[in-house]
Amino acid sequence: MGLNKQRLDWVDMAKGLSIFLVVIMYCASSVGEDTGQTGFLHWTIAFAMPFRMPEFFLISGLFLSQVIDRPWRAYTDRRVVHYLYFYVLWAVIHILFKVALIGRDPGTAISYLAWAVVEPYGVLWFIYMLAVFGLVSKLAYQFQLPHWLVLAVGAVLQMAAIHTGSYLIDQFCAYFVYFYAGYVFAPAIFRLADWAGQHVGAALAVLAAWAVVNAVLVFSPGFRLDPVHIQMGWGALPGVHLLAAIAGAIAICIASALLVRLPWMNWLRWMGGKSLVVYVAFVLPMGIARTVLLALGIEEPNLVSLIIMVIAIGSPLILWWLTEKTGLGKFLFERPAWAHMPGTGKPLSPNPKAVPAE
Repeated sequence: MGLNKQRLDWVDMAKGLSIFLVVIMYCASSVGEDTGQTGFLHWTIAFAMPFRMPEFFLISGLFLSQVIDRPWRAYTDRRVVHYLYFYVLWAVIHILFKVALIGRDPGTAISYLAWAVVEPYGVLWFIYMLAVFGLVSKLAYQFQLPHWLVLAVGAVLQMAAIHTGSYLIDQFCAYFVYFYAGYVFAPAIFRLADWAGQHVGAALAVLAAWAVVNAVLVFSPGFRLDPVHIQMGWGALPGVHLLAAIAGAIAICIASALLVRLPWMNWLRWMGGKSLVVYVAFVLPMGIARTVLLALGIEEPNLVSLIIMVIAIGSPLILWWLTEKTGLGKFLFERPAWAHMPGTGKPLSPNPKAVPAE
């Protein structure tokens, strides 16, 4: 296996772990909200709370250096318009289906569509923020701001735990530092992944030590778990939260470099290569499956969570497979030629599956 292939494989594995944790979180919390009960997935998500989303953003910034110096038009097409296309498309689908069709409230749907322009909508906020982070990073590059300054500002914003009421501003402050750290420290992260693949025993020891520390930070005094919300213990303290998130993100990278060596884990790497496919489309089948199961009287939280998790992950992948086989609806997961900025042309790999690190 060549070095470039190996690097992409462990990045895909990391994204597979990330999307898996994201889906688990939404499944567990939605079931908890409907049943008023907690299950073992709640404890899994509690353990992952410090690093679940930070790791996703850090991985998304790893290959930014390969495109940051492109002309504005080419860069914007790849790192801003690319994500906004999928955000707009799936925000419209989600809102029309859930609010206009199921909720039978066209007026509210129109209001939601209007607000979705300036406030990230639902689970799709991650994709919206990737476009914003890409734009801000390009501006920082254009104005030649030193990396240490941008990282310092991002760290201060994260530790400030800003709550303005604007989801856009609050999520930017909470997560930009991880995206930019992925960009700045990408060479060191790749070296660390290479080291882990070559020193399995030492890497496992590092992961074991991290797991103990992370568990202590999460489940220490102050920890609270209810069917919908989780409150960390000492890990919620300013500064400690930031360090725990970075440590957890690095741990996922190390774990991914080890998992990629196991052929029977290729399914997770494959899924990670299609993480954007899963991310944009898992909410609707998850909601439908949960509603059906609860209507049938199946309310055991662990069983319901596991069933809807499988459906939530499998349904988008089946839909993607159908679009690939039939050629119908490919615009759902592949940006069409008309959705590119003029003069940029259609990229060689427009499908989300072909850009595992972005």
